[in-house]
Amino acid sequence: MPARKVAIVGAGAVGASAAYALALSGTCHEILLYDIVPEMAIGKAIDIAQSTNYSPRGTVVRAAIKPEDLENCDVVVITAGVPRNKKMTRADLLYINADIVKEVAEHIKNYSPNAVILCVSNPLDVMTYVVHRITGWDRNRIIGMGGALDSLRMAYQIHEKIGFGAAQTRAMVIGEHGENMIPYPEITNVGGVPLSQIVSKEDMEEIAAKTKDGGAQIVRYLKTSAFYAPGRAISVMVESILSDEEKVIPSCAMLNGEYGYTDVAVGVPCVIGAGGIKKIIELDLDEVTEIKFAKAVESIKENIVILKDGGFFD
Repeated sequence: MPARKVAIVGAGAVGASAAYALALSGTCHEILLYDIVPEMAIGKAIDIAQSTNYSPRGTVVRAAIKPEDLENCDVVVITAGVPRNKKMTRADLLYINADIVKEVAEHIKNYSPNAVILCVSNPLDVMTYVVHRITGWDRNRIIGMGGALDSLRMAYQIHEKIGFGAAQTRAMVIGEHGENMIPYPEITNVGGVPLSQIVSKEDMEEIAAKTKDGGAQIVRYLKTSAFYAPGRAISVMVESILSDEEKVIPSCAMLNGEYGYTDVAVGVPCVIGAGGIKKIIELDLDEVTEIKFAKAVESIKENIVILKDGGFFD
């Protein structure tokens, strides 16, 4: 296996879970954990490294202490950012996380100029757009993770409803990674059988509603955001890039005329392989879904305008 190097910027619960999933799979040769708190990155790197003795292939896991340590990575995952608290406005959160992501993107641009960037920081679609603007790289090399996680949550809700086909469910979620996400049960299948031939329309509507509430449901129990499912979604995307698997994964991508939109990053089905996004698949949306998609795009663009009007990209 060629030496393949992955850096994860942000050693919190999501970043560490992604590193752990990757280490167990043996997909890459080296994993770097980088965090604004070096001790967190060091401690978690040691813990994860000690788990790899039972992995199928040896994986080196270590902490990156300074930005220069992020050199020559094949993939860099950005999970860094802060959650919104009650005192923050939407603009406050946008600016705080955009500043963090901007700094990280500049480090990646300097030290890993050939990398594929996987953006996980929230608000995900806007932060993916920020990475595009700061790096100026080809759009195929910058991907947002959102739909990969949302489709896992939808698959879970389907299994909760029907009770079979857990490993055979292929769910589709597009649009914004947030309140304007669009679970798409009409084109979801279980073992190749359309979901519409397994459950009623009412059941599909319930599955879609519970999918949209998936993250909030976990917060209600844990009092914090999810991390295992996001970590696994990240690892699957990284594995598809490094192994050139050309998997169809709902992902946040920069549109350039697809679906009738430009200059916006939004969730759509993508073929993920070596080099990042190999193809954006344009679905033939029905009228209702087309309206929902337009609303998602508008929501993302509103946040982008906040940054533009504030001079963030000047």
